[in-house]
Amino acid sequence: MTDNTENLSPEHLKRFQSGQDRIERKLEEVISRLGNLEVSVASLRRDFAHSEENAASMGIRMDRMNERIERIERRLELS
Repeated sequence: MTDNTENLSPEHLKRFQSGQDRIERKLEEVISRLGNLEVSVASLRRDFAHSEENAASMGIRMDRMNERIERIERRLELS
């Protein structure tokens, strides 16, 4: 009986080690994919910030254009 248990212990250890190796490989893959997701989110945030900047810039340009049109209308006495 002791021979059987002695033979089983190394076998179990090999199985545990094999399972642990698979888990470690999967964990490395998950960490890598998470890093890629973080880079993608940062890129999306940067793109969104640029879009907001462009929208603000267009708002300023529209305000200036509106002021010029109002000034032209006053000079021509259209309003």
